[in-house]
Amino acid sequence: MMLFGWLNIYAAVYNEEFQSIFDTSQRYGKQLLWIGTATLLGAVILFIDERFFATFGYLIYGIIILLLITVILVGSETKGATSWFAIGGFKIQPSEFSKFATNLALAKYLSTINIRLDHLKTKLAAAAIIGLPAVLILLQNDTGSALVYGAFIFVLYREGLSGNFLLIGLFAAVLFVITLLLQDVTLTLPFELTLSGASLLIMVIFILLTSIYFASRQKKKIVIWLGMILIASVGLIKSVDYVFSNVLEPHQSKRINVLLGLESDPQGAGYNVNQSLIAIGSGGFSGKGYLEGTQTKYDFVPEQSTDFIFCTIGEEWGFIGSFLIVGLFMTFLLRILFLCSRQRSAFARIYGYGVAAIFFFHFAINIGMTIGLAPVIGIPLPFFSYGGSSLWGFTILLFVFIKMDADRLEVL
Repeated sequence: MMLFGWLNIYAAVYNEEFQSIFDTSQRYGKQLLWIGTATLLGAVILFIDERFFATFGYLIYGIIILLLITVILVGSETKGATSWFAIGGFKIQPSEFSKFATNLALAKYLSTINIRLDHLKTKLAAAAIIGLPAVLILLQNDTGSALVYGAFIFVLYREGLSGNFLLIGLFAAVLFVITLLLQDVTLTLPFELTLSGASLLIMVIFILLTSIYFASRQKKKIVIWLGMILIASVGLIKSVDYVFSNVLEPHQSKRINVLLGLESDPQGAGYNVNQSLIAIGSGGFSGKGYLEGTQTKYDFVPEQSTDFIFCTIGEEWGFIGSFLIVGLFMTFLLRILFLCSRQRSAFARIYGYGVAAIFFFHFAINIGMTIGLAPVIGIPLPFFSYGGSSLWGFTILLFVFIKMDADRLEVL
């Protein structure tokens, strides 16, 4: 993955004046240095005792939290986000390492004896471990990195969290989208009554819940839950406008509207995705050939060596290359899940599921936003996108689990 990513970074920022792929004055040369140091870092991790990570999980988490707080106060700003420590010409992003630290702390907590996710205290503690770094990253104005922490819901589900929480989250997301789609819809009824889209949606939900109530045999037990769902639904529907106007940044709201087809802004918020779709679509079945992508060569797609690296793959390697990369990622994720299933310790198993969840989120959302199926939130494609912090972060995250799996037979 790293080597194929390196070749595509070379294609994405290819400069005829600096044709050597080893030229460290260019991004492809710098990425080779990151690959070398990441490989060394992975090797070093394999020599560390597996018990070190379980013993010092909370300490590592605490150090990263302090770094996330510090970067808000003294960090340098890049593209609107205060997420970087700048030391000379070297920049490092603590949020890329916080995913590893959070996964470590969560695995340590959930693997503690007598900790069960059917207890409210456990749910709140787990939510605090996950939520604290996410909030600090939001304060850095890096929404994309903060959203990655939503992936931990799959870890909690695997460890016993009720599937109802997943259904509630899915229902809330669908309701949010439908509310947006209906925000300009009005329905005129007899006697000159007019219903807004939000009011119409609330009426539909009320009728649906009422039908469930009358169809249920346990009316006394279900009425409270149905009432709570109705109140929560009304609150969510009524809060959409506020969230769009006061919580999300203007460019974030615009990107969502463009994704849903509520706005057309081909030269603004929709520019990246439009150019991305042109690049990937122009690759056809077998691609234009290595270093032959015109969208890539003439810099039509912004951030093509980082967040939109998949465009280069689609344009130059076509459907075949894209299919192989997706297949490679799926094989990689399935392999991690297989290793999780054979762990003897709860700590290693939970940590492994966290690794799989984080990689899956990055893979699905990054490729999804390049083909217009997800909003542009600016997260890298693991091992492919340019960047030292992300490559180091993913390497640490993965190799710690590889070390745990290597030592699994020593666990009694």
